[in-house]
Amino acid sequence: MRNRELKYKEIPKWGPYLRRQWLESFANHLSKEEQKSINMDSFLWHLCSFEKILYLEKDKAIEAFEKQLKNKYTIFYQFTDEAILIENGDSLKVIDLPYHDKHLYYSDIYIMDWDRKWTFMITHETESGLGPYFIKS
Repeated sequence: MRNRELKYKEIPKWGPYLRRQWLESFANHLSKEEQKSINMDSFLWHLCSFEKILYLEKDKAIEAFEKQLKNKYTIFYQFTDEAILIENGDSLKVIDLPYHDKHLYYSDIYIMDWDRKWTFMITHETESGLGPYFIKS
């Protein structure tokens, strides 16, 4: 984490749980078959790229994320079970996130409000024009 002001706690093995919570919170309007048809088992952010929900993208997504009250939230990834819990982390900005790193396991980043009111996603395809995305429930 690049932001030295943030206090965070690593929560190993929470990735699968958080991905399930994310699906229940943001993709529960889709059946399991619909989720599978857009390959959400591979990438949760396909919910946005296949336009199955209202979302913001690119600069508007970043702006919305940075304006959110970010009291307690989690950061997790698509392909690893590691996760991070942050409390009183309102100072987090997109530039603090390690998405510039090219390591595959950490290239799809999901940030989800603890109360699941919003989520912000940075994809491994951001440089190709897919993402970042922001959803507010």
